[in-house]
This record gives sequence, structure tokens and C-alpha cells, in this order.
Amino acid sequence: VQLQASGGGLVQAGGSLRLSCAASGGTFRTYTVAWFRQAPGKERMFVAASRRSGGATYYEDSVKGRFIISRDNAKNTVYLQLNSLKPEDTAVYYCAASSVAILSSLRQEVAYAYWGQGTQVTVSS
Repeated sequence: VQLQASGGGLVQAGGSLRLSCAASGGTFRTYTVAWFRQAPGKERMFVAASRRSGGATYYEDSVKGRFIISRDNAKNTVYLQLNSLKPEDTAVYYCAASSVAILSSLRQEVAYAYWGQGTQVTVSS
């Protein structure tokens, strides 16, 4: 599976962006998909995930109510809508996919075998 992330950019605090991650080479609807982010000097962290079965969604606490993960299986694409952005949301955002991720591991990098290249989100104050 190949993943291509896009949609990052520079935005003022309080603004919005929508990230996209297009998948190819696999059966997208059967994959759990997720977004992680890595801020400068920090480890890569879980942001949100959408499970393959039923499409249940999960969020890191600091983005709940502001970010929305969604997927369009017909387009093999997962989205991350970023609203009410804060300077601390500045990071490189990565999409990831897994055919085997289970509920107990979907917040962990090791659960995902496939990764996109990352897209930079910069939020100015």
C-alpha cells in the first residue's frame, strides 16, 4: 500500500486545514487508517484513527472536538479536518495504514506497516 499525504500549509491560530491521504495498491476499506504528528524536537504522536470495521474513530485528547478524521472508501482516501488550530498543533502530519491493527494498539506507531511521507502544518500565533 502506498500513501500520499497532502493539504498542509501555513495558517493563523483559529484557522482550519484539511489534510488528505490517498492510498493505492491495497484494499483500502479493510485497513485501519490513522494520522500521527511529529513536532520539532519531539517524538511522533498519535492524533486520530478510523477503524476498518464499522469506521469507529478515536482521537488523542488534545484534538478531541477540534479535529475530525473521515474516510471515503470509494476514493481510497482518508481526511483529517483540523479546526480551531493552535500554535502547538504545528508539526509534520503523517498518515498510516494497517491491515491488522486492533483496538488495543491503534494508537501505537508499531501497529502500522504503511506510512505516507508527511505534510507540514504550521500554525502562527
